[in-house]
Amino acid sequence: MKPTAIITGATGYIGSHVVRHLLGQGWNIGIIAQPEFGYGYIEDIRSQIDVFEYDGDINRLIGYFKGKNAGVVMHLAAAVITNYTPEQIPVLIRSNIEFGTQVLEAMKFSATRLFIGTGSYWQNYNSDTYNPVDLYAATKEAFEKILQYYVDAFGFRAVTLRLFDVYGEDDRRPKLWTLLRDIAGTDRSLDISAGEQMLDMVHVNDVAGAYEAAYRHLRENPGVHNEIFGVYTGEMKSLKEIVELYKKILGKEMKLNWGARPYKDREVMRPFEGYAKLPSWENNITLEMGLTKFNKRGG
Repeated sequence: MKPTAIITGATGYIGSHVVRHLLGQGWNIGIIAQPEFGYGYIEDIRSQIDVFEYDGDINRLIGYFKGKNAGVVMHLAAAVITNYTPEQIPVLIRSNIEFGTQVLEAMKFSATRLFIGTGSYWQNYNSDTYNPVDLYAATKEAFEKILQYYVDAFGFRAVTLRLFDVYGEDDRRPKLWTLLRDIAGTDRSLDISAGEQMLDMVHVNDVAGAYEAAYRHLRENPGVHNEIFGVYTGEMKSLKEIVELYKKILGKEMKLNWGARPYKDREVMRPFEGYAKLPSWENNITLEMGLTKFNKRGG
């Protein structure tokens, strides 16, 4: 019998793929959602999952956890704001620290003791042990410290997945690959950086599988208490190399103004290479295969 997972961030891009992957494996899925963000990514499968709409009342959340007694929590909810304004600081704190802590606290009152969190390689600027790229990455670091408290004090067992550059052909966010597809073969141009930064691109379907692999790792290894793994392919390419491959796959020219856009402050020129790779997980979709999916989608 497959276990039950409670998933946060399930209405987002990556979270929705995790939900679909686990449903395909026969899991029972409950999600914690906030209606104001909508259900666009999961509208077609909403009837197959149990939706708990959270209004901030932690006692209701505790009751939900008591009723579910899920096998694992997969926490993907986050506010990813990389160029924040001072007014957005409360959003980062509430979404990336406060909400996750409320989830951990609610878990405390249930039988659920396995937790899978989500981090980013941006937590290790210049490959330093502690050097968040920005405030978003710093809030992810802060939450991991809180998670350690629940591991130590209440016997939780946890794995945090540090995600690299996640992409997919059905991404509705304004990501570079979608913008490039939209201008390919047209007169429109795009200002872009010099393209020297190195990227490790992981297709969203492979990322979704990593969450189930993390659950297996926790279930099969009772000695694991709190570990961090990277979700990466190990095959880095420069942005310029990836764009050239993309152009070849699409078979269309792109008008790109290389170097017209300056690098960001604290631009990550090379991802951190010190993470252990998640056991029993492999990426199955190569970069060429993944970028080809954009073309088949009608680029």
